[in-house]
Amino acid sequence: MQYGYFDAQAREYVITDPRTPVKWINYIGTRAFGGFVDHTGGALICRDDPALNRITKYVQQMPASDFKGETTYLRIYRPQGYQLLSPWFVPGLTELERFECHVGLGYTRLVSECAGLRADMTVFVPRGARVELRSLTVTNIGAEPLIVDAIPLVEFTHPDALQQFTNADWIPQTMQARAVQEGEFTVLLEYPFMWRDLRCNYLTSNSPASSYETDRAHFLGAHEYGSFAHPLSLDEAELGCHQAERGNLIGALLHPLGELAPGESRWLITQLGQADGNWQASRKDMARWRDPEQVAAALAELADFWEAYLAAQQVQTPDEDMNLMLNLFNPRQCHVTKTWSRYLSYYQLGMGARGIGMRDSAQDVLGVLPSVPQEGAEQLRLLLRYQLPSGACMHQFNPLSGVANAGDSLEMEDRPHYYSDDHLWLILAVAAYLKECGDFALLEEAVPFYDTQQPEQGCDAQRVREHLARGLAFTKAHLGRHGLPLLGFADWNDTVNLPAEAESLFTANLYGLALREFADLLTYLGNVAAARTYRVDYAAMQASVEAKAWDGNWYLRYFDESGRPLGSAQNEYGKLYLNGQSWPVISGFAAPQRARKAMDAVYEKLNTRYGLKLSWPGFNGYDAHYGGVTTYPPGAKENGGIFVHPNPWAMMAEALLGNGERAYQYYRQVNPAARNDLIDVYECEPYVYAQNILSDEHPQFGLARNSWLSGSAAWNYVAATQYILGIRPEYDGLRVDPCIPAQWNGFRVTRRFRGATYDIQVHNPSHVCKGVKRVTLDGQDLDGNLIPVDIQKESHTVEVWLGK
Repeated sequence: MQYGYFDAQAREYVITDPRTPVKWINYIGTRAFGGFVDHTGGALICRDDPALNRITKYVQQMPASDFKGETTYLRIYRPQGYQLLSPWFVPGLTELERFECHVGLGYTRLVSECAGLRADMTVFVPRGARVELRSLTVTNIGAEPLIVDAIPLVEFTHPDALQQFTNADWIPQTMQARAVQEGEFTVLLEYPFMWRDLRCNYLTSNSPASSYETDRAHFLGAHEYGSFAHPLSLDEAELGCHQAERGNLIGALLHPLGELAPGESRWLITQLGQADGNWQASRKDMARWRDPEQVAAALAELADFWEAYLAAQQVQTPDEDMNLMLNLFNPRQCHVTKTWSRYLSYYQLGMGARGIGMRDSAQDVLGVLPSVPQEGAEQLRLLLRYQLPSGACMHQFNPLSGVANAGDSLEMEDRPHYYSDDHLWLILAVAAYLKECGDFALLEEAVPFYDTQQPEQGCDAQRVREHLARGLAFTKAHLGRHGLPLLGFADWNDTVNLPAEAESLFTANLYGLALREFADLLTYLGNVAAARTYRVDYAAMQASVEAKAWDGNWYLRYFDESGRPLGSAQNEYGKLYLNGQSWPVISGFAAPQRARKAMDAVYEKLNTRYGLKLSWPGFNGYDAHYGGVTTYPPGAKENGGIFVHPNPWAMMAEALLGNGERAYQYYRQVNPAARNDLIDVYECEPYVYAQNILSDEHPQFGLARNSWLSGSAAWNYVAATQYILGIRPEYDGLRVDPCIPAQWNGFRVTRRFRGATYDIQVHNPSHVCKGVKRVTLDGQDLDGNLIPVDIQKESHTVEVWLGK
């Protein structure tokens, strides 16, 4: 069954059935002010930090039919009483004659028709603003005049999101609300008492309200035995105009839209914002956003940003689902993950247990570099501040307080309190940024290391290149009995938590790739002697991996603290790990014959029609020795589930080995756009990648969860554009090295790179997977397949022929 469709021309996904299997969401604004809106109009909004400055109460664990955060009621005057409507379906579950949720680029538009009314509302945060706007048009589409009221509703939360749900005494005692008049307009103010003179949340509109309510008990009525599905206060002509002195706070404004003749419309714009200091400091902003022309201009500015963002890279391939993702939804998701890391989604609750993740955000940078490289650079500067002087990194940090921590490792006192991979991702991300921009001045910028005693100031500011060198030195200084990097608490796979002295083959290969990238960078900068030292380290680690990690048919994944392997044919569970095979190819450590054999094992034992499993077979019972991986049943998450994030690494490995058929097959299998006709199996949004899918070892094979905030976004984008389509930035220019299905006749890519736009047409007359036979740049033959940087011209035409 389908729940909606892709509208590529409008750059939207349109949901037509509100009863989706799970809530489908969209992001508005940024972490500075924003959050997500679900497909029935509920919203979780925060400013700067969802854990420490949350504005709306949105409880993900409650049923999908429950009110969450925000909504709008419409009511029609009838002689027998008011007819109450929920135009976005929730919370009244009004049966609608038409429902559309347009998931757009930084906005959500909701359209419904019922009882002779059409409601059309656009929700967004203007660029650079600290206010959520809801622009609502109500139209009488019937044959008779209707008297209509509109009642926007917000449920507020304490800014400390965790305290809201853990202290039911202190929180309600502190919360207060006030109503003030700004000319003819009502402004509802809400704050905890201690914030009264510092900042306050506000709800207002561009239309006079005849009454208001701020106390949830009065709004619902009958000591809250009324419900959000039908608040008893809305059976009365007016709301109670209570200014809450304590309790659970809401903001409701009753707007009489008056009598609407057939075909007549009314426009209502509501604002949900946060003022610094006295609310009057935001009066100018409030006045601005009451102006429909200003709202329209802000929407146009938002559209202009996304037009420029997406124009950085556009593709035309024979696969329409691939085109949809690469041209629109995948780069959009990459920007969202760069903004929010893994902090706030429908699945990540943003209550402080996780902040901005080091490894997460370093990988997210990769997905935004073609479009907004300077945003990527700012992200890197931020992340480098959370590297320790030793070269290791704090695992995550709170963006508002600046305080970092060691993540889940703190829960187990007998395990190391560092992650062996965090610092190595920084090297890959910095190298990728330099290849994209050629901005080598970044390497000379001084950035302080993180100081656990004085987090805000940091310590020992050093050049970025020194940060990267210390990261490599940390890994080199922390090797185990097999000459492989110590696991620490975990590597990329957070759930395998072996005791101290365990070794990680994933980190060994990531270290190898980081060594190679740093050596290549130093060579390009002319420091050949220093580069030679890192190439020696690379050769030494390669020798250790090849001597110790080959299991006969594939590579091992770990050695535990006793030197016993995991990811070996001799294991009962976890015999084969996906990352154990793809990464020796990506790092360049694997000898050609072993590389092919290892990836064939992946295809034979890990492949399913919905994607590659992370491991096989899944553990079947809890085992404290291995840790978190065994808390899941077989086929779920890291325990033999289809973890989407590492699927692109298999695509990259197959592309490096020249197997375009498999690289593309793996891409197609996890492309969410290809699941649009299988939603009752897949369940999650078909317009963004999910983190995980249940595998064939689980009874609910094919069900996806944890969508939006996932490394799946950046790596699928990188794998598809840089390895399958093969348009890959390098220090000297743009490399064109596709690896595609042999049946493709070719494809086209428009790519913005260092101030110029390249129109790249790839021809495949011989129907091969890989092998560039000829390249022309502006009609002139090139020697090789590297397009040199030419900033003298703004546009170039490139033609590429594949062949043997």
